[in-house]
Amino acid sequence: MNSKLADAIGLKTHPVALTWADAAPQGAIRFKPGRWGCVVSVFATVAAKGRVGAFDRKTYGCWGGGVGLGLGNCYEDFPGGMAGLCRFLADGNELSGEGGRTGKEMAAWSGRRRTDDFLQGERYLKSADVAKRFLEVLPMRDVPAQYVVVKPLDLADPENDDIKSVTLFVDPDQLSALVVLANYTEPDRENVIVRWAAACQIMGIFAYRELERDHPRALIGLTDLSARKYVRASLGGSVLSFTMPWPVFLRMEQNVEGSFLQRPTWQELRARH
Repeated sequence: MNSKLADAIGLKTHPVALTWADAAPQGAIRFKPGRWGCVVSVFATVAAKGRVGAFDRKTYGCWGGGVGLGLGNCYEDFPGGMAGLCRFLADGNELSGEGGRTGKEMAAWSGRRRTDDFLQGERYLKSADVAKRFLEVLPMRDVPAQYVVVKPLDLADPENDDIKSVTLFVDPDQLSALVVLANYTEPDRENVIVRWAAACQIMGIFAYRELERDHPRALIGLTDLSARKYVRASLGGSVLSFTMPWPVFLRMEQNVEGSFLQRPTWQELRARH
């Protein structure tokens, strides 16, 4: 499926369609079972190089990625369980007896950086109690499909693919245009939101949750500092993500014609790139 919206904003990468499937496409990028990997880096590879990626319950790369894709509560397998995760997001596991022992064990098989983050904490949240509150509202789920597949939108077939969302990687001008277009027909509603979570969770489970709303909203993402580190080489340092649940994408796609995207203000901004 070709996108008028992507063309109108001058998108330089492929729009990324997220689908649910019962089989992995042949030749898809896959993580090895039990091996660490960043889910968003696969989104970035799809966007930048037009590849296809697939994940299942044994090949989701990292615990947060499995949660983000909707493959169940993978955090239960985090070193130290949910308590260890809460401390990891906050001020670390070093002062916890069990966590300190786990950290020493991790040093034998994990990289120095990951071990340091486990012991000292990512410090993204103030305390383990705050992290627990975050996890309590995280819309985890176990999707009714064997695989979550990400592919360039032009390789997706709306008639046969179970498309859940479309993500664009955009610069500030393009992001601005998308926010305007998201409000084009319904400016009296809250049409775009920014949630704090892992980047893959914004593109996955938070978008799934929007599909359950009477009025689904688009989501601005890639404000995840850890994910930004992994996609900088392929996408550059000045991009954010804009994820549209499928009905939102279709509405915005239909509204390109006759909108500000065909007027001088936008065309002048686009011409400067």
